[in-house]
Amino acid sequence: MFDTFNSDISNNIVLLQNLLKKNKEKIEILLKIKQKTFDNFIVPLEILDDKLVRFLTPLIHINAVENSELSQDIYSQSLPLLSEYSSDIGQDIRLFNAYKAILNEEEVLNDDQKEVINQSLLSFKLSGASLSKNDKKRFKEISLRKSELSNDFSQNVLDATNNYELIIENKNDVAEIPVSDLAIAEFKDNEKTKYKFTLQIPSYIAYMTYGNNRKLREEIYTAYMNRSPQNSIIIDELLRLKQEQSKLLGFNSFAQYSLASKMVSDIKTVDSFLKNLAKASKPQALEELKVLEEMAKKDGIEKIESFDVAYYSEKLKKDQYNLDQEKYRPYFEQHKVVNGLFDFLENLFGFSFVPAVNVSWNDFTNVYDIKENNKTIARIYLDLEARKNKRGGAWMDNWQTHCLNENKKEELASAFVVCNFPPATKQNPSLLRHDDVVTLFHEMGHAIHHLLSKVNYNSISGVNGVEWDAVEFPSQFLENFAYEPRVLKMFATHYKNNETLSDEMIDKIVKSKNFQSAMQMLRQVEFALFDFTLHQDLYQKEEVNTLLNNIRKDIAVMIPPSNTRFQNAFSHIFAGGYSAGYYSYKWAEVLSADAFYKFLDDGIFTSDIASKYRNIILAKGGSRSMGILFKELMGRDLDTSALLRLSGIQ
Repeated sequence: MFDTFNSDISNNIVLLQNLLKKNKEKIEILLKIKQKTFDNFIVPLEILDDKLVRFLTPLIHINAVENSELSQDIYSQSLPLLSEYSSDIGQDIRLFNAYKAILNEEEVLNDDQKEVINQSLLSFKLSGASLSKNDKKRFKEISLRKSELSNDFSQNVLDATNNYELIIENKNDVAEIPVSDLAIAEFKDNEKTKYKFTLQIPSYIAYMTYGNNRKLREEIYTAYMNRSPQNSIIIDELLRLKQEQSKLLGFNSFAQYSLASKMVSDIKTVDSFLKNLAKASKPQALEELKVLEEMAKKDGIEKIESFDVAYYSEKLKKDQYNLDQEKYRPYFEQHKVVNGLFDFLENLFGFSFVPAVNVSWNDFTNVYDIKENNKTIARIYLDLEARKNKRGGAWMDNWQTHCLNENKKEELASAFVVCNFPPATKQNPSLLRHDDVVTLFHEMGHAIHHLLSKVNYNSISGVNGVEWDAVEFPSQFLENFAYEPRVLKMFATHYKNNETLSDEMIDKIVKSKNFQSAMQMLRQVEFALFDFTLHQDLYQKEEVNTLLNNIRKDIAVMIPPSNTRFQNAFSHIFAGGYSAGYYSYKWAEVLSADAFYKFLDDGIFTSDIASKYRNIILAKGGSRSMGILFKELMGRDLDTSALLRLSGIQ
């Protein structure tokens, strides 16, 4: 039913070489079929791809969550093998022509089958199947080099994150750090108590938010914003390669190439969307900054800097809402939050989570089977606490996908949810900030999108085949419920005495939801415009930083110090899948806001909207464009004003 997770990757290269060789042999056999049909040709290819993904995912996963010299070496060795294989398959004109022939000649194809073919044909086109022999060769070389560079970029960021430590000896410099964070930072050095803060997100955020020594805040901020300077060279080469590869395919820019497979189809729409968000948000953001500056002046700071924002924002939030994040953390004990999220999803959609006995990659991971009517329908793995050698951030990764196997029997989906929450200590369990709760809801939204699919073909099942600028919709949609009082009361109880979070405290969370929302909106628009503009032309060396600074001058109300190089650790666009697509977060957020209001208006637990959402959005995966599915769910077109409304921006 489910694959067994094997964290021993030592012999993976040999196994991968054998698997790729067998796959190529099977493809040659399939190509010899004279009368090719969807069932005898495309379905076997889908199954080959599914098996390859299931083999590769544990290797990629271990390199992210248990990074070591061995995992780095194995992963690096696998990249050229995979790049060559994917290029060979993607550029095989025989496969391309076979798919076209089946689409044109097979009389009975259902909508899912047509979508599989159409998405495959687009993939062949974007992989260079129609190129000349010499151009195909160059395209393959570029693809391999891009994968190597992206891996190097990511590893450099991880190494830089792990290599930095801020050691504090003066207790006055940690006077405002919450007890739970201080317990993690504290250590003994020759019987003397000291405190260590790192660039791991929980530790970094703790000092940036509560560290009262401004010089130390500036020091750790500068270290964070200047991680992996060697990545500037990688950025230049990646940008050159993306531009060259796009032009080989006939696109004017990588941005145009990127939009070929997205919900939004033209550059002008993305540019206008982002600039309109900025225009609507900036007046309110300036007012938010003004209030923050007044707060900082009370400490004698005439000019507030980026490394002051989190610290004084926390003070301002306490002042405006009497909301002390540290007082909330005992109500958000990690296991209670997880169980409460499970209860919420069970009430919403009707399935349950049951602990599973299964081998995973470490003792910190919990495994659950998702059951409905006593039948297992999917499996999820949760690895939630920060640790060294684990990639920063939070993500969902799909392992197995719901589909039919070669015997036409149902294969069930499985997925990983990975976060970097404050780790448990001997003194305290893992206590979350409300922001962490929101993050968990977000990643679970991705997970159930993948796990609840009912599509039978791997390439369009779950999150597979979903347009990149729509794939964040289910995750952002679910995170909105982390602010709903009825949902919070399902799990927000004190870990010591089981006291439920009071209505007054919940009201403060709800009211503070849009605290500095316009400043936050501008920050995300800044990232998105930088990414999207960067990929519309060829920028090199200092031009990259100049572009970012110019966008900040137009968009931002808080401009970072000139000596920072944020882009050198912008893994989303240089080591992830968001190149010329970071705008997707905001585009999908419009979908999620509009759908969320539909849930509120119809009744979260009392209407049939949850069932419709599950059966239309979640169950159908990538089998239809999200634009079509969204209209089917809502019965109307998208309301683009919903995001500003949800953000409290007038």
